[in-house]
Amino acid sequence: MELFDLDRPLIELVSSQERGAWNIRHALEGVQIFGGIGSGKTSGSGRMLALKYLAGGFGGLVLTVKPDEKQAWQDYCRLTGREQDLIILEPNGPHRFNFLQYESRQSQNAITENIVEVLKTVIRAGEEKDSGKSDDAFWETALDMLIFNVIDLCQLAYGKLSVQQMYDIVQTIPKSNENLPTDESQGPVKAFQKAFEAARSRVTQKMDDWFNNLPSQKQAALQNEVAFEAELLNELPEARLLKFLDQFFFDSFINLSEKTRSIIDFTFAGFLFRLLREPVYSLFCRDDSTVTPEDCLRGKIILINLPVKIYHKVGRDCQILFKYIWQRAMEKRSVAANARPLFLWADEAQNFLHEHDADYQATARSSRIATVYISQNLPNYYACMGGQKAEFRVKSFLGTLGTKIFHANADIETNKYASELFGDAYFEEESHSVTVSQNFGQTKSKSLKLERMVRAEEFVRLRTGGPLNNFRVEGYLHRQGDPLLKGLNHTKMLFNQNYQP
Repeated sequence: MELFDLDRPLIELVSSQERGAWNIRHALEGVQIFGGIGSGKTSGSGRMLALKYLAGGFGGLVLTVKPDEKQAWQDYCRLTGREQDLIILEPNGPHRFNFLQYESRQSQNAITENIVEVLKTVIRAGEEKDSGKSDDAFWETALDMLIFNVIDLCQLAYGKLSVQQMYDIVQTIPKSNENLPTDESQGPVKAFQKAFEAARSRVTQKMDDWFNNLPSQKQAALQNEVAFEAELLNELPEARLLKFLDQFFFDSFINLSEKTRSIIDFTFAGFLFRLLREPVYSLFCRDDSTVTPEDCLRGKIILINLPVKIYHKVGRDCQILFKYIWQRAMEKRSVAANARPLFLWADEAQNFLHEHDADYQATARSSRIATVYISQNLPNYYACMGGQKAEFRVKSFLGTLGTKIFHANADIETNKYASELFGDAYFEEESHSVTVSQNFGQTKSKSLKLERMVRAEEFVRLRTGGPLNNFRVEGYLHRQGDPLLKGLNHTKMLFNQNYQP
């Protein structure tokens, strides 16, 4: 059997009549675990899956909300002999990930597009969803254009990118009525103007080199200003880019109304400001990378120890940033060259959702990525995916996760969803009637009645582990596709909170 045989069982399923298995192939279709507070979702099915994946040699990424998750995963790795594979990205630790440096090295032809997509995804994931806004498209387009042009200006001026440079430029873009000093004698030259002058100087030098290398006949033909500019913009991409930058900043952005301009400015500058604060700046912006997403392809488990309960929004933003970069990197890999299964693990997963998750999850199976999302209930997802048609967006997203595990829950919406997911079946119903009159009569009849296979109220009564339940947690496992046991797509299971691989 191959090391990463997709049909290798991870969980053995046994009934009195037959045996079944939940295998690596099923894991790669994604897992969603629901359970109320204290239901045992993390310590029961979550613990078992984590240990199974680690024992199976998976690499992976772990996102954290609670402070104790680092210790839990250190224990999991110790139990499975994977201590040396655990990489913890945390403040005051030995590891760093410079995301701008990493993205700049991935594709020299699409540096700006890649970085803009990363920044937009994180910024939008952190925005409050408001279904009442009628002009979302304007704000998104305006923010996109500002991010694009600031990055291009940095690249053109300095040949590199840094969060500090971008922040300084955004903060010093002049207002419509502001006179810019032409040199230091007229006042301090601010970051935006310095960058623009540096970009102009570099383009001028390239333009001179280009023109001086032309044949004299061609030079003579370009004496006309219109012909010269047309040829220049066609032959020198940097000159064309500088013209776009000039048009955006001086013709469009600077002339926006103060209120509109301030909203766009503060959205981008506020995000950059959080990246410039410690410990985030040291971890993600300042130093060279010591860890990259590709480490997971060698069997490493990267844990980002910036728990949301401690670092709040900045911890969430940084983990979404790494998650999105990791997702894109893992989808690029060649499965033929490296067949190792990977996992993406997020407890309290509603904290880490972004706008590309559904698209990513739709192709995660072919990239051999086993997603495990753990959350209390559906309303958590509704709140984070808010806006118009939130319910449909959540249900669509959940449809991309092939296995669902439901533990004890007091949320009516989630229990109803689970009950409907399991479906209906015909049950035999007996009726018995007795008639006493002049003659005694008795009748019995049987009929088929269509009922829910698991009623919604059943989930409230599931065992939640702990000493009173002998550390056993009950849950229903449902998966799409092939039946599990007895021809059904769901089965009731017991999960051991003291499970050892």
